[in-house]
Amino acid sequence: MRLPALLPALCLLIAGCASAGAPWVELAGKRYAVEVANTDAAREHGLMFRKHMDADHGMLFVHERQTPLAYWMKNTLIPLDILFFDNQRRLVSQQRDVPPCTLGDACPAYPSAAPARYVLELNAGQASKLSLLDGATLRIDPAVVVAP
Repeated sequence: MRLPALLPALCLLIAGCASAGAPWVELAGKRYAVEVANTDAAREHGLMFRKHMDADHGMLFVHERQTPLAYWMKNTLIPLDILFFDNQRRLVSQQRDVPPCTLGDACPAYPSAAPARYVLELNAGQASKLSLLDGATLRIDPAVVVAP
């Protein structure tokens, strides 16, 4: 058998092969490929106008410092879990099963219960599947540049 014919089989055996090279996070033993939003413009746009996100994907928002945060679903078309993490990457607040919102500026805000620095958005239902409890630790791909 030639090597090119083996590649699809190898991809099935290697976790995350479909997202090879993509930044990742790990939470409760599950790895997610993530898009990183670490600028004001990227954080503002977030997952707006997306109609789908793969189950093993998410978006990681990185803020410059830990502070009270609130996220909204302006022009977000898919339901999400919004998970807030502090400087030590401990889960400090969860907003689960947040519905889509197409009301523009009239969309409600979803605040963190404690100051946070990192926010992970996953498809709605993922936090339940992972049985997430506050205090869970987020591992971030070392390739993601995150200032201390």
